[in-house]
Amino acid sequence: MANIAPFRALRYDAERVFLPQVVTQPYDKITEVMQERYYAASPYNLVRIILGKREPADNMHQNVYTRAASFFLDWRRQGIFLQDPEPSIYAYSQHFTMPGGEGESERRGFIALGRVEDYSAGIVFRHEQTLPKPKADRLDLLRATRAHLGQIFMLYSDTGEIEALLVPHTPPAMGVTDEDGVLHRVWKISDPGVINLIRSKMRDKKLIIADGHHRYETALNYRNERQSTAAAAAGGGAPREHTPATALLRPSDGEDAPYEMAMMTFVNMNSPGLAILPTHRVIHGLPSFSAESLSA
Repeated sequence: MANIAPFRALRYDAERVFLPQVVTQPYDKITEVMQERYYAASPYNLVRIILGKREPADNMHQNVYTRAASFFLDWRRQGIFLQDPEPSIYAYSQHFTMPGGEGESERRGFIALGRVEDYSAGIVFRHEQTLPKPKADRLDLLRATRAHLGQIFMLYSDTGEIEALLVPHTPPAMGVTDEDGVLHRVWKISDPGVINLIRSKMRDKKLIIADGHHRYETALNYRNERQSTAAAAAGGGAPREHTPATALLRPSDGEDAPYEMAMMTFVNMNSPGLAILPTHRVIHGLPSFSAESLSA
């Protein structure tokens, strides 16, 4: 079954920062030009954490990941990030124009914690293979920050009952238009009754990773790593001194441990706002190739 849970999200304080200056595209969409633009936009732009600049003097003790962790902790201490006081599920909307100006669309879903499941459990399904280098990069960042900083885009199938529970009745908790003109809005759902209804209706769902395979498998690898560390510590096989590996072990380590879950965005695959667009490829330099012969 799909096991989801509310959480106390960390969000930018809109009174301390101008949201359009601190949000970014997903890390794997950020080019060097975009990275420079994000750095210049604000000293609190998220790029410093999710895809910081590497420096010639980087080493195992001082590097892009340790700097990301420092930024993350410093911004929390400064109040740039604020944590919601109660566990919540977050209704999420993206309002956008289809490529080619084919009209406006809105995609709705919700953000919650989702249990990280092995593929063999038959709950989470993938549709692409992953590469070791991006996963190693994201795992190093996750180890350093102990935070999920990007969304895993999950699809589930439903007749609309869950979406009906997400209909907002208040102004959004936050909203921002990104550089591509997409309006992102978030509503906080903290009513325990509504949260429990959503959780119960998700229990029989299967999940398909629409986007974020590397992030999902990074969460899997991190879970496995932390499970091993916790098991060794519980059995007396690990040192009890304060080390990066043992510093955050908690009495709650087990099936409800934080590393068993990851932040995910869930969207109904039957939603009218869900669109699948073609991926266009251009191949050039082939011998005896012509556009005319291809279209003939």
